[in-house]
Amino acid sequence: MERTAQDIIIRPIITEKSMAGVANKKYTFRVATDANKIEIAKAVEELFGVKVAKVNTINVRGKARRVGRFTGYTPKWKKAIVTLKPDSKSIEFFEGMA
Repeated sequence: MERTAQDIIIRPIITEKSMAGVANKKYTFRVATDANKIEIAKAVEELFGVKVAKVNTINVRGKARRVGRFTGYTPKWKKAIVTLKPDSKSIEFFEGMA
């Protein structure tokens, strides 16, 4: 079964740190945990019509949380920082936020 770009790119990450990277054409996304860098690059190119220079990935661990006497963990997830080529246009989604 072939995965679509929407299955790989789950959502953008909007934080102060990720917004600082937009000036350098670096965009941060939450991605599927089993997606590799090549799949992530193809998905971003397909969804946003841009050219990807490189992809850095980070596996974010689940943090311990407690509610009363019950303890558990938040889900682990994967983050991708996508750098675009200098001649590529920027992603419009992030334009109004930076």
